[in-house]
Amino acid sequence: MKIAHSLKKRFIYKLLANIVGLFIGLVTQAIIPRGLGPKAFGDFSFLNNFFSQVVSFFDAGTSIGFYTKISQRIREFKLISFYSYFILVVTVLVAIFVAVSQATGISAKLWPNQLSLYIYMAFFLAIIAWAAQILNQIVDAFGLTVPAEMGRVYQKLAGLFLIIILFMYNSLNFLNYFLYQYIILFILMIIFLRIIDAHDYPIREGWPLSFNEARGYIREFYKYSQPLYIYGFVGMLVGIFDRWLLQISGGSVQQGFYSLSFGIGAVCTLFTSAMTPLFTREFSIAYYNKDLSQMKSLFRKHIPLLYSITALIACFVAVNADKITLIMGGGRFKEAAVPVAIMAFYPIHQTYGNLSGSVFYAAEKTKLYSKLGIIFMLIGLPVTFFLIAPEKYYGLHAGAFGLAIKMVLIQFLGVNVQLYFNTKYLELHFIKYFGHQLFTVACFLVLAIIASWGINEIALLHNKIILGVLVSGSLYAVLVTVIIYYFPVVLGLAKQDVMDTKKYIMSMLKQ
Repeated sequence: MKIAHSLKKRFIYKLLANIVGLFIGLVTQAIIPRGLGPKAFGDFSFLNNFFSQVVSFFDAGTSIGFYTKISQRIREFKLISFYSYFILVVTVLVAIFVAVSQATGISAKLWPNQLSLYIYMAFFLAIIAWAAQILNQIVDAFGLTVPAEMGRVYQKLAGLFLIIILFMYNSLNFLNYFLYQYIILFILMIIFLRIIDAHDYPIREGWPLSFNEARGYIREFYKYSQPLYIYGFVGMLVGIFDRWLLQISGGSVQQGFYSLSFGIGAVCTLFTSAMTPLFTREFSIAYYNKDLSQMKSLFRKHIPLLYSITALIACFVAVNADKITLIMGGGRFKEAAVPVAIMAFYPIHQTYGNLSGSVFYAAEKTKLYSKLGIIFMLIGLPVTFFLIAPEKYYGLHAGAFGLAIKMVLIQFLGVNVQLYFNTKYLELHFIKYFGHQLFTVACFLVLAIIASWGINEIALLHNKIILGVLVSGSLYAVLVTVIIYYFPVVLGLAKQDVMDTKKYIMSMLKQ
């Protein structure tokens, strides 16, 4: 009971913090593409994606394993020491790879028309982002979610202030955007370290790591993540190939269009992505205690709910994609409207995939998770080529539109196969959860269409696009609130769940 209350409290704080983060993220996302333009924005996203994929390969699920283990053994600071050394080793290996690529001329093929300075900066950025992610997992594992979320809000406010200054002084260029990313990540890492230190977690005590201790951790992590290395390798190749083919076939502008659509989609997950570590932590503890009933309860209560929250936002974005594209990117990104509409559906099942994937990790079913992931990534390769490749190679040459279609299709299929195995393991009904997905999206799409009907057309006619989206968004929020109150099944909840949450929020606000 204490665990459930603790989870609910941290969930509410994360939810409130992410409401603030959502608005900050919307403003930031509206400034960056406008300042950089489609080409520079596309080049940055291309390089950032490449090295993020490389880091993900070396990570290969070890970060999830680390989070699971530190959640179960929160005073074992040598775990943190070991993983810090692991990040350092990966940094050296990737740096050598980049240097060799530059020296041999391979870089011209891997990163066409990109300057060496930006290649190195993108590599360094991926490493910093990885380290910040690990620190975030540590504070969550220590149960320090509330101060961490407050710190994240301060970091986002500082980032917003900085990006506005750069934009106002016409200084938002390729180089300065990289420096901006470094600054906000370093701010976040400093905040996390201060929070850990202030709550009596002397993580520096674990730094003296003996050879035998290091060898023991290597064996432990290898056993956990070994099935994921092939999965990570295939994932890296497929992830790089998708964006590389788009860069070669469509150029930096199409890369920019796709990146904008991906970025807008990512905003839809701001609520739920922060909740995933909480779910993983509680699920891993329940698995460690062999408490199947608690595992089933966590799955039933939180996965449909978090999926529905993402769908709520994403469906409104899909219906209003043309207006939102103009707001977020300006006139130069007008052609990105269709990819934005399609990619709005990607985060819906990305949320389900992250949460469902955390069940595989927590229950140490990494072999099955790896096999399923590899199968669907390999299926996606010919789909990518057919949709993006030039016509002379018998492709549709569909650019950002084609890649968006592929991402949504493969994600939907892969996530539901994962769901089937998880429901089987937890002795739940797959059809019930699959039906809830379709019902929820259909319901929110209808409400978004009703809320937007006529309003946005009038707004476009009078050049009041932002006002039109705000009015239709407000009407949509009212309609959704009414539907959820009377039919909470849309969120996968019972009526009592809604009333309990309402009482809990009111009691917190009174404190």
